[in-house]
Amino acid sequence: MHVFWFLLLTMAVVVAAVTLAVVGGGGSAVLQDVEPERLTDPLPANRPVGRADVEAMRLPMAVRGYRMTDVDEALGRLGAELAERDAHIAELESALAGAQATAVNGPDLFKRPGGPSAGEDGPQDEEGGR
Repeated sequence: MHVFWFLLLTMAVVVAAVTLAVVGGGGSAVLQDVEPERLTDPLPANRPVGRADVEAMRLPMAVRGYRMTDVDEALGRLGAELAERDAHIAELESALAGAQATAVNGPDLFKRPGGPSAGEDGPQDEEGGR
C-alpha cells in the first residue's frame, strides 16, 4: 500500500512540473525560436569546384533528411561545373585531333633534304630482291 501512495505522489509531482513548464514558468518562452538552418553555399564562386570542395560540403539536416532545395542547388551547381568541364575537354580534344591531323598530313619531318624518301631506299622483300 505504501508503494501505491509513493508512486501516486511521484506521478503528481511530475505532472505538476511538466504543466508548470508548458503553461509558463516565467516571462520567457521555454523554447526559443531559432532561425532555420540554411545552406551557405560552400562551393567557391571564383574558381572551379574541386574534389576537396565537394568532400567538405555538408548539407544542413531537416526533419526527414535533407532539404530538397539545398540539395537541388548543390547538384545544379555541380552539374553546371561538369558540363563546363566537358565542353572544355571536347574543345581541347578537337584541337588536339586537328593538330595531329596536320602533323600526319604535313611534310615529312624525318626526310633528309635532297635524299631519298623512306619508302624509296627501304629494304626489299625476298621476292623483289632476286
